[in-house]
Amino acid sequence: MTRVLLAEDDASIAEPLARALRREGYEVDVRADGPSALAGAREDVDLVVLDLGLPGMDGLDVCREIRASGSDVPVLVLTARADEVDTVVGLDAGADDYVTKPFRLAELLARARALLRRGGHESEPTPRVRIDAEARQAFLDDTELQLTAKEFDLLRVLVREAGRVVPREQLMREVWDADWYGSTKTLDMHVSWLRRKLGDEAGQPRFIATVRGVGFRFERDA
Repeated sequence: MTRVLLAEDDASIAEPLARALRREGYEVDVRADGPSALAGAREDVDLVVLDLGLPGMDGLDVCREIRASGSDVPVLVLTARADEVDTVVGLDAGADDYVTKPFRLAELLARARALLRRGGHESEPTPRVRIDAEARQAFLDDTELQLTAKEFDLLRVLVREAGRVVPREQLMREVWDADWYGSTKTLDMHVSWLRRKLGDEAGQPRFIATVRGVGFRFERDA
């Protein structure tokens, strides 16, 4: 799973942003000060979302230290310092992109996806099914699939993790934004509807395989 380090000390920003990133399917590690952010960035992460105004160690210094260590992990800077000088300094420190506060969530998520694609951290598209997350469109070969909002979200997660088993609990959390410990009949129904729209046979599905007791796997070479 793609891992994102979110370094932000303002809980009113960090908490909703972390939820949004998790809905995108990322594993999110939240750090609230500079030293712990730097320590987290030295672990196996795919993207760093870095506030410049961190306590303990300024975000610019965190970014410089990340680059000084030889890491090329993509860094997306969050800053309330809207003037051009600080923006340029941030990029000179090794950041790959920046978003100024207050930011639109959709813009931040789009920039995060772009950095992950640039860094080669997002899944390669499958041969027959293509997802356009920003336009919320899904295609089977050259034909657009007519999907409900939940069907699209479910397919997006499965395709993103193509070739890997996605646990039921993760799907419920990402698609329905819920910690689910009971029946997953709703999930089973949506998988059934998706299979039908993909032209899958119930007995021998080509695209979405059931892994009993665990979850579902989208077949990469379907």
